[in-house]
Amino acid sequence: MDVLIQKAAVLHEALPYIQRFQGRVFVVKYGGHAMIDERLKRSFARDVCLLRYVGINVVVVHGGGPQISRTLQQMGIQSTFRGGHRVTDDATMDVVEMVLGGQINSEIVGLISEEGGRAVGLSGKDAQLVTARRKAPVQVTEDGQSVSADLGRVGVIDRVRPQLLKDLFDKGYIPVVAPIAKAENGEALNVNADTAAGKIAAALGAAKFMLMTDVEGVKDQNGELIRSLRAREAKSLIESGVISGGMIPKVECALAAVDGGVEKVHIVDGRVMHALLLEIFTDEGIGSEIQKLDSPVRA
Repeated sequence: MDVLIQKAAVLHEALPYIQRFQGRVFVVKYGGHAMIDERLKRSFARDVCLLRYVGINVVVVHGGGPQISRTLQQMGIQSTFRGGHRVTDDATMDVVEMVLGGQINSEIVGLISEEGGRAVGLSGKDAQLVTARRKAPVQVTEDGQSVSADLGRVGVIDRVRPQLLKDLFDKGYIPVVAPIAKAENGEALNVNADTAAGKIAAALGAAKFMLMTDVEGVKDQNGELIRSLRAREAKSLIESGVISGGMIPKVECALAAVDGGVEKVHIVDGRVMHALLLEIFTDEGIGSEIQKLDSPVRA
């Protein structure tokens, strides 16, 4: 009986959040271990369906870097990285489209559909959802020298046209978006999935942008999880070196999203079962939230 009462208490705790966010938009960047572990993959699909069933409009934007690297290797195409960036030549871009826009996208759509959701697979090229231009050459250090490196068909996002996503919301669908953009000349460009998700969230005026990672969230100088930060605090932590390494681009992506109009960004550990629901529908959450303005409570 105690277990049953505890389950009822969880539902009571979730109710105010369900009421608050009904009809709002959540954008979820899906990536990391949650895309590899079979149990987590199915759990994620079910959680997305639950969000949609309680009236929240969900967009899933996914990555797929490890899968791209594996497929390139299987096809005998050499992966080239310069300054930490993958060089995307024409042959690599063909694989990127095949893996992101085909294999991974269709798998996520299938999982959500199996759990009862109505998912639709898209890429940024559809209806010019995401348009971009080629990234300018970047300066990298090679053999002790600073040189200019052309990354090929790597894109910088210029514009997001969210009307297609809104139309799908109206019909009860869950859009699943592969981070492939279209340039003015019609060529496909490989864009960063975190950045694409943040730009889409801003264009939709999302209530929440959820960044799924393989870490707990943002931590302080003592290694303790920081549950809530204002944008200015996050910037200060980057400047002081407390936020470092791979967390820097995640937090910078979050800052760009809140600056673009997203109400809150949540960095959550995708290795935890039901991470989305625990962050959204509980008072304390499990990750780190970043917002532009001061707020007395998590929400």
